[in-house]
Amino acid sequence: MPINQPSNQIKLTNVSIVRLRKGGKRFEIACYKNKVLEYRNGVETDLDNVIQINNVFTNVSKGEVAPKDNLQKCFKTDDLDQIIKEILKKGELQVSEKERSHQIDNIYREIATMVAEKCVNPETKRPYTVTMIEKAMTELHLSVNVNRNTKSQVLEVIKQLQEKKIIPIARAQMRLRITAPIKEKKVKEKLVPMISNIEDESYNDEYELICTIDPGQFRKINDILQSNTNGKGQLELLSLNDTSEGDIKF
Repeated sequence: MPINQPSNQIKLTNVSIVRLRKGGKRFEIACYKNKVLEYRNGVETDLDNVIQINNVFTNVSKGEVAPKDNLQKCFKTDDLDQIIKEILKKGELQVSEKERSHQIDNIYREIATMVAEKCVNPETKRPYTVTMIEKAMTELHLSVNVNRNTKSQVLEVIKQLQEKKIIPIARAQMRLRITAPIKEKKVKEKLVPMISNIEDESYNDEYELICTIDPGQFRKINDILQSNTNGKGQLELLSLNDTSEGDIKF
C-alpha cells in the first residue's frame, strides 16, 4: 500500500526556483522555465504564466510549504500575490551547474562578439575577429556575471584590454558629415573638443565638416548641433565600415 504524502508537501518537477532570504528564513517559489527573466524584463506580465503554483515554499525541491505565520512575520502581510511578487523581484534565480555553465558560455561569447563589432586595432584600423577577442579575454582571466547587464560588461572588457595592453584596441570611429547655416560659425568651436579628426571643411552656402568621432560622442554632438542652429543643422553618418548603429546607444 502506497505511503500518503504529507499534506504540507507538494511535489513539482521541471521548475525554475527563485529564492529569497528574509528575516533569517528561506523562501522559494516555483516558476515555469524561462519565465522569470521575461517577467523581470516586462515581457511577461501575467503572474499565472510565471508561477507554477500560487504558493510560497521553504524548499521547493522537497515540497515544503512555508508556514503562514512565518510569511506574516517576515513580509508583514498575508497577501500571497504581494509576497510572491517581492520574491520574484528581489530573489535569486536558482539554476543548475549545467545551466549556469551554459549561460556563462553564451554571455562570454556575446560580450566577445560585441567587443569585436565595436572595436578595431588602432594601428591597422582593422577589426578583430570574435575568436581573437575571446583569446584576449581569456588572458584577462575575466569572469562574466550572468546577473549584470551585458553592455556594461562590454565596456568594462574594452577598458581592461586597453589598461592591461593585452592587445592594441580602440573604439571604432564614426565618419560624419556635419552641416550648419553659414552664420552659425561658433558651433564649430563647441564641436571640436568632441571630434577625433577633421578630414575636410568648407564655407560655401553652408558650413560643412567631414570628420571622425568616437561613437560615444555622437549624441552629444547631435544635441549641440541642434540646440545651436535652431534645428537647422544636419548630422549624416557616412561610414559604418568600422562600427555599427548600436554604438550610438553607448
